[in-house]
Amino acid sequence: MGTLLVKHIHTLVTMDDQRQEINDGALYIQDNVIQQVGPTEALPVTADEVVDFQGRYIVLPGLINTHHHFYQTLTRAVPAAQNCDLFTWLQTLYPIWANLTSDAIYASAQMAAAELMRSGCTTASDHLYIFPNDCTLDDEIRGIQEIGLRFHASRGSMSVGESQGGLPPDSLVEPEAAILKDSQRLIETYHDNSRHSMLRLVLAPCSPFSVSPDLMRESAALARTYPGVRLHTHLAENQSDVDYSLEKFGLRPGDYAESVGWLGDDVWHAHCVQLDDAAIQKFAQTHTGVAHCPCSNMRLASGIAPIRKLLAAGVPVSIGVDGAASNDATHLLQEARTAFLLARVREQSAAAITARETLELATRGGAAVLGRDDIGYLAPGMSADFIAFNLDTPAFVGSHHDVVAALIFCQPPSVDYSFINGRKVIDQGRLVTVQMEKLIETCNHLASELRQSI
Repeated sequence: MGTLLVKHIHTLVTMDDQRQEINDGALYIQDNVIQQVGPTEALPVTADEVVDFQGRYIVLPGLINTHHHFYQTLTRAVPAAQNCDLFTWLQTLYPIWANLTSDAIYASAQMAAAELMRSGCTTASDHLYIFPNDCTLDDEIRGIQEIGLRFHASRGSMSVGESQGGLPPDSLVEPEAAILKDSQRLIETYHDNSRHSMLRLVLAPCSPFSVSPDLMRESAALARTYPGVRLHTHLAENQSDVDYSLEKFGLRPGDYAESVGWLGDDVWHAHCVQLDDAAIQKFAQTHTGVAHCPCSNMRLASGIAPIRKLLAAGVPVSIGVDGAASNDATHLLQEARTAFLLARVREQSAAAITARETLELATRGGAAVLGRDDIGYLAPGMSADFIAFNLDTPAFVGSHHDVVAALIFCQPPSVDYSFINGRKVIDQGRLVTVQMEKLIETCNHLASELRQSI
């Protein structure tokens, strides 16, 4: 890939250990790794490729999305599900999702990735837990590899259907032996635990109300036989989730997670809206992570996660967009801004969280939850994942006294440049790794077919 020099950056937000913000900053990159960071005048004057931002752009580490369901891009704003809580929303959409195909998984993954990348995301984890017809996780992996997003692919699963007291229909659950066999196949086929890896695997039984405790335990045991394979699930998303755990297991969600071996620094849980104080302390003691998904939690009226309390206790916290059909957007910077605003509302304090703390959740926080030491901030030896916003745009007008805070307060609509693993994937606002018009047409066609299938 050669060398790349990005110079005359108005403000270079490194998010490094010193939280340096460098005026007239520059980055020097060789292949896919950052070699030098500093003022433009202190870095090399040339490289194989030179990008001169002429003092007009702010640059920061790529944002990291730690929870999503890419396939749901095809079922956004479904009328029958618009005014439902979590369980009713799922039961409304399961029959539609039962008609997904491998083509739908592939195309929806690319569409979700395209939206994420345009909003500043350079690394994402997706939770695919439904495999009807000819669908496999391989379909999603193939789509994401082609579009160029750094990816943590979660092999989700559902094994407890309605006849066994679970929420999903029996037609959408899988035998647990088959789930574990396919999980092992995927890990051994795709998982790359090397530094700067573009693809890692996660094992992710869907939720307490769709899998058995045995599958939770066996998935954890399997994951822990491979270095760098992490564990992910939904937990304590709303009060119905808590009620289910109490009824079926006699345990609150945090205690249930502990009982099946799902606490630890290799585990992160999505939502945790209704996590009690005792569980928060256990999460902190074990360094168990949380993916905060504020828009989905509001959309489904699940509540507001206690982010300030989690952070104060020392729980690793990150940002997740969540399902494209429970958000119904796939805009990671918007999600960060919503997390910022909602934390202030929950605490009824304008000092509950700052813009810079929020950016940290979306960068370093995401890296920590995913177990990455090579992304999340800009410094020598780190992966060359960074994004740039043009300051001469309407969103930044009147904010040049603090353009870093303006990223959260003002939320520019999309990035102008994005580099992932040293590769330019967005150039002057245009995603260069996919034909966007064709992808939109394909996804709309697939979405129409899904709606007509029920």
